[in-house]
Amino acid sequence: MTGVAPAPREVPYALTIASSDSGGGAGIQADLKTMARLGVYGGSVVVSTTAQNTTGVRSTHALPTDEVRAQYEAVVDDIDVGAVKTGMLATTEGVRTVHDCLRSFDGPVVVDPVMVAATGDRLLEAEALDAYRDLFAEATLVTPNADETAEIVGERPTSAAARERAADRFFEWGVDAVLFKGGHVDDGSGTVTDVLVADGERGATTFDADRVATDATHGSGCTVSSAIAAELATGASLSTAVERGIEFVRAGLRTPASVGARGSVNHLAWEESPDGPE
Repeated sequence: MTGVAPAPREVPYALTIASSDSGGGAGIQADLKTMARLGVYGGSVVVSTTAQNTTGVRSTHALPTDEVRAQYEAVVDDIDVGAVKTGMLATTEGVRTVHDCLRSFDGPVVVDPVMVAATGDRLLEAEALDAYRDLFAEATLVTPNADETAEIVGERPTSAAARERAADRFFEWGVDAVLFKGGHVDDGSGTVTDVLVADGERGATTFDADRVATDATHGSGCTVSSAIAAELATGASLSTAVERGIEFVRAGLRTPASVGARGSVNHLAWEESPDGPE
């Protein structure tokens, strides 16, 4: 007796273009776990590999740019990609190659300009900044923390006026919207404020929450950007995707994973959180 072949189920698809974290807390590993937890099928383009754990980065190996391009083309030639997220791109040539790949992509792109790990290890060549500014032209959303913003535009976004000036610079480079992440800004209030600013829109959207008293923040930046990309791949609006992404990473910080010496964001905590789905 011949069985009936099961009907394939359509699923939203998001692609992460980033680097491997051998410890699993950040990088492509964090991205794919996040996407899966949010019900999105994740694909990956590996730009570099890192020998890394919760205490630091021991070494980095950048893949040849031809291989990076080949991975990207293999995916988009066959699969309908709903959104792209970029993370650690490591080198100037890595950034330029990814920019060239994304010129013809017409879906939403979330750019996380990863420069320094939570442990303080440098993850991007200093001379790659100019290449990043070119990549921003393809970005639907850029998600810098305060330190990355300062390195890119020369000023920390610690006030509304500073954020406005920084946002204007990003908009000049072609970015549609900026999410200024507030985790690296501690004003002593016990509150973390993330601020979303979109080009052509008046005002900004703020997301306030109590600061979580944990050192297990490894992977938080990768997680929020990949969660936003996953939500965009489902068709969510930018503001909804950002709100859901922030909720996802906060759930992972409130119940961190006890892995390694320092711990990590818990990508499995979403269902356990009151912010998660019913």
